[in-house]
Amino acid sequence: MTILVNVHDAKTNFSRLLEQAHAGQEIILAKAGKPYARLVPLAPETGKRQPGRLAGKLTEAFFEPLPDEELSAWEGQ
Repeated sequence: MTILVNVHDAKTNFSRLLEQAHAGQEIILAKAGKPYARLVPLAPETGKRQPGRLAGKLTEAFFEPLPDEELSAWEGQ
């Protein structure tokens, strides 16, 4: 459920609105009743990339040149 909050009320209750957004509530900030901005929770942080995590999983065939048919397909020919 989305709630609409005017800017004046948002200034007065900003901490409470932040807690609601953090809990998953979507809040629309409005000026004179017209929507201006959306306050939403941040997306969860994805896992960190780790160099070398595929070590030992790629065979030598991975590094061989592609067959002409497949290479043509990748080049859009």
